Amino acid sequence: MSNHERHNFQPTSDRQPPRQRVVRSLHPAVYLALVGLTLWLGLAIWGFGYDGQTDYLLAIVSGFLFIAVAIPSTLALMVHRQKSQDEQKSSGEASLHEWMTGSFDTWQDRVKGRNAAVEVLLPMAAIAVGMTAFAIVLHFTEVGL
Repeated sequence: MSNHERHNFQPTSDRQPPRQRVVRSLHPAVYLALVGLTLWLGLAIWGFGYDGQTDYLLAIVSGFLFIAVAIPSTLALMVHRQKSQDEQKSSGEASLHEWMTGSFDTWQDRVKGRNAAVEVLLPMAAIAVGMTAFAIVLHFTEVGL
């Protein structure tokens, strides 16, 4: 067998690799995680409240966070309730595990669902964790430790 024939060897098996599910929308669990991280951020910013003027500004920021979560959540709930039973069954909502192992189609590329979830959640998680750390440092410097 020549070198050329060796490299063009085709497997005799007719099996095709299973087709991965490709989705274009985030799983509802990712949205719930975003809401949870936003609530965490809302609680963390209240760690900066120490006088009346600061509390007033924190109430305004909390209102903005509430609106940022309430409007998209309300719209998503309305769309979900408008779907008929047949549309909900035919849409074939995948479990979180299936969604994470499948492919997620972005406008630039196709990535694993797990990577897409991390890319979506990481900025809000970093803000929530960072704000919590700042609030803890502020508390300890206020106490004098």
